[in-house]
Amino acid sequence: MSTEIELKLKLDAKNARKLAEHPLLAGIKAERLRLLNTYYDTPELALHKRQVALRFRQRGGDWLLTVKSAEPASGGLAVRSEWETFATPGRFDFNHVDAPELRDFLDQAKPRLAAIFTTDFRRHVWRVPFGESLVELALDQGVIASGERRERLCEIELELIEGRVADIFGLARSLQKHLQLYPAIDSKAERGYRLFANETLQPFKTRRTALNARMTPVEAFRRIALDCLEHFQRNEPGLQDGGKPEFVHQARVALRRLRSAIKLFAPVLPPEFVQAYNRTWRALARVLGDARNWDVFLAETLPPLHAHFSAHRDLKRLRDCALRRARRARRAVAYVLTLRAYPRLLVEFIAAVHTLSDASSLSLKEFANERLARHARRVRKLAEKMTAPDAADSHPLRIEFKKLRYATEFFASLLPANRLAPHLAALNGLQDELGQINDYATARTLLDEALPNRAASAVHGWMLGRHTLLNERLPAALNNWLALRRLAV
Repeated sequence: MSTEIELKLKLDAKNARKLAEHPLLAGIKAERLRLLNTYYDTPELALHKRQVALRFRQRGGDWLLTVKSAEPASGGLAVRSEWETFATPGRFDFNHVDAPELRDFLDQAKPRLAAIFTTDFRRHVWRVPFGESLVELALDQGVIASGERRERLCEIELELIEGRVADIFGLARSLQKHLQLYPAIDSKAERGYRLFANETLQPFKTRRTALNARMTPVEAFRRIALDCLEHFQRNEPGLQDGGKPEFVHQARVALRRLRSAIKLFAPVLPPEFVQAYNRTWRALARVLGDARNWDVFLAETLPPLHAHFSAHRDLKRLRDCALRRARRARRAVAYVLTLRAYPRLLVEFIAAVHTLSDASSLSLKEFANERLARHARRVRKLAEKMTAPDAADSHPLRIEFKKLRYATEFFASLLPANRLAPHLAALNGLQDELGQINDYATARTLLDEALPNRAASAVHGWMLGRHTLLNERLPAALNNWLALRRLAV
């Protein structure tokens, strides 16, 4: 078995043609190959569900049988286990797989294996000395096909042959000075499976991060931060394709979680890292927040207004204005992703996360308990004062509850399940209540923007009444949470 450490970068055909002219490749002769791969799985896609990729590859006159553990990449960086051997096409022999459980699984699946999709591409390979390392740079151009469905392929893979992971990122940054390169997280196999299933693009929701008590706090942060970044990146296509509301929502949640993680783990992170990336991600989060506010206004605030004021002369004007603002805000999100600074930010951040030093003497259990207790104390202090909450009070409480909920979710795999469930239920209930209060407070501001000089209108009066009613419901939800015992690892 070998361990593969690689960084995948997308590029277009124009930048692919310019790659060979890059100064770092001057004097290095490229190896040229044509690679034809056929990927196999069972009819129910048992291998895919287990995150295993199985392929036959034709390289020149040779055939290779490859098995990969296909853990999702974070920010384009993948660390995978790989087993490869010379083979005869169509004959599945897994004796070279030295992981007994995986080998048994493959042997059991063998009678039902069938071709699912193919990848056919030309590969140019340069072996590039960089820093203290040797990195293989491979440019792949071709097609992925399943039945009649086809998709173009144009990407770079940087694979560490020997040396330091940091040098992969250093090489990527040097390439980005001359080329438009974007960190990619979809493997060829993922894209092939989507073609096979004929899947349409769907919003990607967060998944629980798997931590274990043997990790250090910095190792836990690295896992959480890269999961948050994957959450954001997997929603990127939906942001570029017109900024559909649920993609905007999920991307915004991803950045909120990422910024919360940076603040949560700040005591064990370099101050300059915390300051730089909290500020950088906040700027992008603000653009997404503007788009999300108008989406919520259109989808959730306007319908009840239309129900109560169907004949009101300002409502058509209000809706038209909101639609224009929403489209403008979504275009702003898509524009930010086209800036050269954006893919560079991704590479810089991924590199910074992967190369964080780990000097804390705290165990992850000690760290998690201290941070959860600290957030719970701050929330409890605010909650106990809120006998008659109003908009000015509920906003800071909402922010603190959000931080506590994210912290609880981040450490969820370490917490006792029987006590975790009621805490998350109470926190989610409070977030719904506080979120609605905030939505109506935001809606009143947006209403002032859309209909200036209408502050005394019936529409404004209804909005104020709805906001007041939501505030009055809050104490019951607060008492539900206050009655729970403190949560600890």
